[in-house]
Amino acid sequence: MEDLFYHKKLLRQEIKKRKALQSKEEYFSASANILSKIELLPEYQKAEIILAYWSIEGEVYTHDFIRTWSQRKHLLLPSVNGDTMLIKKYENDNHLISGDLYGIPEPDGPEFTEYELIDFVIVPGVAFDRNNNRMGRGKAYYDKFLRNLTAYKCGICFDFQLVDEVPSDENDISMDIVITD
Repeated sequence: MEDLFYHKKLLRQEIKKRKALQSKEEYFSASANILSKIELLPEYQKAEIILAYWSIEGEVYTHDFIRTWSQRKHLLLPSVNGDTMLIKKYENDNHLISGDLYGIPEPDGPEFTEYELIDFVIVPGVAFDRNNNRMGRGKAYYDKFLRNLTAYKCGICFDFQLVDEVPSDENDISMDIVITD
């Protein structure tokens, strides 16, 4: 177990170095390319309720995607409460508040609890591998939440975040697909 944490730490450091080399232009262009690929997926096209995420620095940029698609589909975003990830409906930017724990904007409305209705999940990650395994930031918010979710899970990342193998164990949830630029 100690080796697993050590290898994850090293991979997180390596990805952080690679992100630092990415220009703003490359960042926005690659993000747009990734999200346009999602829009072409049959699973996304038929989905009505989508769980996305409000991107922070270094993650695939999702703000414009969320704004656009919230006009046509039901968009949900995570909200962190202690060690738990809650889900809330995105209405528009006016209903975003600064999250308590990390300051990540999150919806201010009531919790969405009908998880079985979620059709498609867009999942960020520090790194993914060719077997669709995911490595997050280390708090396991997504792993805990996705464990019992039947929705189609789509990991998204930049090309340099896709590696041959992500250190993982039985607690890590794999994706149905990983999309890169």
